[in-house]
Amino acid sequence: ASVQRPLMIIEYKAPTVPLTQHVFTQISSYNLLLHVDHLIVSNGLQHYCLRMDYDHQSYQFLPTIPPYSEL
Repeated sequence: ASVQRPLMIIEYKAPTVPLTQHVFTQISSYNLLLHVDHLIVSNGLQHYCLRMDYDHQSYQFLPTIPPYSEL
């Protein structure tokens, strides 16, 4: 049997919640356990997609959310 693992974590906030460093810290803490390649944060007005780079312990903001086939 193949092992399935999540590809992405998506964190949705209310439109009244600003997307501050706290939001990115929160989603990063969830990712410590799941170790996914992509993170998305959104408050319905602003959206950010990040690709994790575990080799360099960093991340890159992407201009768009990649299609499922590219995950």
